[in-house]
Amino acid sequence: MAAPSCRRAALRGCAIGGGAAARWRRPLLPGGCGPRGAAGACRALAVEVGGRKMELSSGKLARFADGSAVVQLGDTAVMVTAVSKTKPSASQFMPLVVDYRQKAAAAGRIPTNYLRRELGSTDKEILTSRVIDRSIRPLFPAGYFYDTQILCNLLAVDGVNDPDILAINGASAALALSDIPWNGPIGAVRVGLVDGETIINPTRKQLSSSALNLVVAGAPQNQVVMLEATAENILQQDFCHAIKVGVKQTQHIIQGIQQLVKEQGVVKRTVQKLYVAPEEIVECANKLASNKIYAVFTDSGHDKISRDEAINKIRLETEEQLKEKFPEAEPYEIIEAFNVVSKDIFRNLVLNEYRRCDGRDLTSLRDIKCEVDMFKMLHGSALFQRGQTQVLCTVTFDSIESSVKSDVISTAVSGIKDKNFMLHYEFPPYATNEIGKVGGMNRRELGHGALAERALKPVIPEDFPFTIRVTSEVLESNGSSSMASACGGSLALMDAGVPVSSAVAGVAIGLITKCSLENGGIEDYRLLTDILGIEDYYGDMDFKMAGTNKGITALQVDLKLPGIPIKIVMEAIQQATETIHVPLSKRLRFVGPGAYNLKKLQAQTGVTVSQLDEETYSVFAPTPVAMHEAREFIRDICKDDQEVNLEFGAVYTATITEIRDSGVMVKLYPNMTPVLLHNSQLDQRKIKHPSALGLEVGQEIQVKYFGRDPTDGRMRLSRKILQSPATTVLKTLTDKNSIVLGGTIPQSSTSSQ
Repeated sequence: MAAPSCRRAALRGCAIGGGAAARWRRPLLPGGCGPRGAAGACRALAVEVGGRKMELSSGKLARFADGSAVVQLGDTAVMVTAVSKTKPSASQFMPLVVDYRQKAAAAGRIPTNYLRRELGSTDKEILTSRVIDRSIRPLFPAGYFYDTQILCNLLAVDGVNDPDILAINGASAALALSDIPWNGPIGAVRVGLVDGETIINPTRKQLSSSALNLVVAGAPQNQVVMLEATAENILQQDFCHAIKVGVKQTQHIIQGIQQLVKEQGVVKRTVQKLYVAPEEIVECANKLASNKIYAVFTDSGHDKISRDEAINKIRLETEEQLKEKFPEAEPYEIIEAFNVVSKDIFRNLVLNEYRRCDGRDLTSLRDIKCEVDMFKMLHGSALFQRGQTQVLCTVTFDSIESSVKSDVISTAVSGIKDKNFMLHYEFPPYATNEIGKVGGMNRRELGHGALAERALKPVIPEDFPFTIRVTSEVLESNGSSSMASACGGSLALMDAGVPVSSAVAGVAIGLITKCSLENGGIEDYRLLTDILGIEDYYGDMDFKMAGTNKGITALQVDLKLPGIPIKIVMEAIQQATETIHVPLSKRLRFVGPGAYNLKKLQAQTGVTVSQLDEETYSVFAPTPVAMHEAREFIRDICKDDQEVNLEFGAVYTATITEIRDSGVMVKLYPNMTPVLLHNSQLDQRKIKHPSALGLEVGQEIQVKYFGRDPTDGRMRLSRKILQSPATTVLKTLTDKNSIVLGGTIPQSSTSSQ
């Protein structure tokens, strides 16, 4: 009878609700409750995240698992377990499975299906599982091919705090506290933006009115591991600020997990084998194939199919030679040796020679072709082609009754309500010249469709009277079909007559890094715009961002590295963003009367200009072409506004360009915009018109420079002051200073002296 008694005590000890923080610290059994029944007390701590307490505990529940942790925020609690086999898998990749399951009991409900129990996975569960997977996968050791499973079990849901963020942190804690080899921990937070205020882990009510829904997974030392966001045309600077705030908050969670690990004294297991290629085989493969591989990767005449065929031909020849030379080597070692050589050559071309395999520079887009109204019978259709990525999108209208209906459990657990806009993504095998199963839906298709849907949702009118279904069928794929779906979906919506607030475009940014052999840190890196499939395969990052000419609508970042510095993320976001320094004296010229120039710039080029401070403006462009047009526009309106270094109190020769009733317009140098020298500053005597002094157009006069007016930046000159007996020195003009486009912003402006 002792065992049932202990079980009841355990249930009382882990009850969810008021006073739970204290109960987490109550030992389950007198002898301790470490993992797998080992000696040691249950461990728990609370960390402050965004002004609220997040509780982490371990050692009480699911003790047979390799690692187990419970994370609680408010009255929402999630238990996560981690188990990894000790014998390697036959798979030649990391066989990681993450399952996040919503439980009706956690929300105090009974399932409404005929069996009255949880059945298959919902879209929300699959998408949350993908987010957890993408957050933890990069931190497993290279070559760790052991079946690993992460299960997220909802214990209680209060309807206020979303459990998905807790599940990510729970997975991190479970892995860190286990003996599974893993280079964590990580921390995760959700960042919202309500009325311009950044909120960490917003409640469901706050999130409903938030312009931003950003999930940030961070690693130690303020590294970024994963990002996923939905936004309502958020400006680039606001988005970057939210990421920085989120990463900073993740460090508190990381420190808490590290404290638990230290207290428990975790020792990681020694794995039987890591599947990496032996150096001697790699060196041999490099001698045999490097020149041939280099020739293929530097031939920009290849397309996807011909390049793959050429590399595979070299692969087969090289592998046969390696098998003869290393007869005892395992098949995987031979295959991986060739992969290592190919990857190094491809990456070094980008890092050292700034060359891409299709001949583009690092920031260029592939050629884009668009067609709309493909089929008259459809409500809307569009074909979007970018390079060798081709997507056919269609739009269908139906009644509001056709909207997606959420079951009561999903609504109670995750707050998902009915929605009248959906995007369904299909990736048939022929898109990559393959054969495969057709039908059904896999996790990848669901994830890519959800990303494109998030990119388009902010531009759909909230009061649109119909249900909208966008279908995106990938016909050819060679790089970022999800972003192509966002572009094609935007075209199809406009073709169907949906009054979208703005067109949406998306692009994928890649990353190639060079890491230090000493500490593993990033020594050098290159960012690639509009990546190909092979650049994604050999690269370190897939950074997908979509938006309008007003701002960002969706973002998803997947990494293969265990973390990257925030500055690289900022640079990726700013790939199509430029900063302009406009001295105070030039502001009127740059902005124009009634902001005419800025409005014209935005209307003609599609860029968005935001003022960061008195003399700095941020220009956000949806494409590099738009940014180039914006640069030319700015140069045109400011080309006559070049200024030289002027010394306060110095005397200069001015040329009269125009006679006015109020004074004369003068230039101090040929390409200067004329400024007014008022009648009150022309002479010691009071005059009503410059003609009283016999002044004419083209005449040169001496004037003294007194800096700029601090309110409007206008140049202050005087001729009258020179008629006094004071001695003056005539200055010559040198060192031109102009508006700075995208360069280093000057620390001080001489024009404001």
